[in-house]
Amino acid sequence: MKCPFCEHQESKVIDSRYTEGHTCIRRRRECLECGERFTTYERKEDIPLMVIKKNGQRELFERSKLMRGLLKACEKRPISQDKLDQMVAGIESELRNQMKQEVNSSEIGELVMTELKALDEVAFVRFASVYRQFKDVNKFKQELERLLEEDQ
Repeated sequence: MKCPFCEHQESKVIDSRYTEGHTCIRRRRECLECGERFTTYERKEDIPLMVIKKNGQRELFERSKLMRGLLKACEKRPISQDKLDQMVAGIESELRNQMKQEVNSSEIGELVMTELKALDEVAFVRFASVYRQFKDVNKFKQELERLLEEDQ
């Protein structure tokens, strides 16, 4: 593994542990040249999962894109990074367990909304406002009222 600091080719593993429900191994490494420490992750290589966008375009599924959306929805909310990592891993796992090579972006959006609704209602409404592209305040209000009715 190449050191991200000095680009030396050799490092030693200091610590290894499973993350994300034993689907990934996190390794702490130390460069044998400069002594800096860094983290690497090992995941099994999966068959590419294609996302079909609303406009019909196809693109590769990216965990980082899903995480960015969640981070925006959960900004300034009491939700740990660990919990978001678990959510992303769970959603990706659910999509891959369907054994499909292509998935509609709407399926991903609905999975995210289901998870967020159970985790944090404010983050859910934030995500829903972008995902459902509310055109005006009345649509936003209707979603809030529907959410409040489901809680009762």
